[in-house]
Amino acid sequence: MTQWRKSSHSGTNNGGMSDCVEVANIPSGIAIRDSKNPHAGHLTLTPGVFADLLARLKRDG
Repeated sequence: MTQWRKSSHSGTNNGGMSDCVEVANIPSGIAIRDSKNPHAGHLTLTPGVFADLLARLKRDG
């Protein structure tokens, strides 16, 4: 079973839902999905591309 996780910095909107994405390690890489619609599918990134994405998000906000 895939173990999805999200940041402890995740906020909530007025309806109490988390405004966040979830990530999971899967055999083909790192999976990313919308926490509000987890059954809509996910993106799969290689570990290197995921690291680049995180670095850019930290840098550019």
